[in-house]
Amino acid sequence: MSDDTDDVIDDVFAVIEDRKANLPEDSYTTSLFTHEKGENAVLEKLGEESTELILAAKDDDREELAHEAADIVYHMLVLLSMKEMDLADLRAELAERR
Repeated sequence: MSDDTDDVIDDVFAVIEDRKANLPEDSYTTSLFTHEKGENAVLEKLGEESTELILAAKDDDREELAHEAADIVYHMLVLLSMKEMDLADLRAELAERR
């Protein structure tokens, strides 16, 4: 992984794609790709993490807010990968909204 935090999302997505391709047994990411619920496992995690993010914001807990925001971004990236999308798709959509 890069030491440059500007590239961290690209680095995380690359790891997710690697886990998807190689399915190492001891990987949480692998467990999401192989879960018996399929993509519903990731969708449920996104719902859970969204609630936790809202509660952290309500409590003005900056540390927990950052933690939960990172959880949402991670699970969103897993979902994009599951749907055969990538960061270019996300960037293009965000660029259209400028």
